[in-house]
Amino acid sequence: MTGYAAVVLAGGAARRMGGVDKPGRPVGGRPMLHRVLAAVADADQRIVVGPSGPLPDGVRTTREEPPGGGPVAATAAGLALLDPATTTVALLAADLPLLTAAAVTELRRALDAPPAGQPHAPPAGQPHDPAAEREHDPAAERESALTPAGSTVALACYVDADGRRQQLCAVWRLPALRAALDRLAATRGGTLDGAPVRALLTGVAVREVSWPGSGPPPWFDCDTDEDVRRAEEWSR
Repeated sequence: MTGYAAVVLAGGAARRMGGVDKPGRPVGGRPMLHRVLAAVADADQRIVVGPSGPLPDGVRTTREEPPGGGPVAATAAGLALLDPATTTVALLAADLPLLTAAAVTELRRALDAPPAGQPHAPPAGQPHDPAAEREHDPAAERESALTPAGSTVALACYVDADGRRQQLCAVWRLPALRAALDRLAATRGGTLDGAPVRALLTGVAVREVSWPGSGPPPWFDCDTDEDVRRAEEWSR
């Protein structure tokens, strides 16, 4: 076991799609939920929270409490099923039909990368270059501004071209996510019902990751019929 798990949030009313089973809508001939699960096929555990229909072997399901309680309540329900040996968890929406295994791997690598400003060891056989370390690095500077002094990075998530965090296309350290849930519940009288996902990120160290790939953005989510049509075009 690698200690890596995935929790996929498949709830939501899909009001802009007329209340259909959004994760079950096909893109490229496969339900969106199944495409997300395929992107984390190497996880030790895969948990789907919400209505799901038939699923691949080995995938477990649960529901948030109360049903319809939102993505934070669903996150807590998914974490309740994880093995004690789990150390990192991908937290993903079920309507990301363009998510790939490579995109998730990029987040996992980012989570484990050295802190901003700490020099990376050069590849074997390559001489050390102090000048390269002094080179201006806007991404590292932004991470330093976002990370409280002395903090360990709690999660890695994608950001779009406008700097918006894609909070349900992320990989967390599990202890940090559990602590964030506990802190948030404590501020809401012990309940997570209706809590926004962005509230989990308050006071935690975030590593923002820009998508380096040439293909469509892996965080593209489908909230409307037009979104599904665009995803279909990209998936061809």
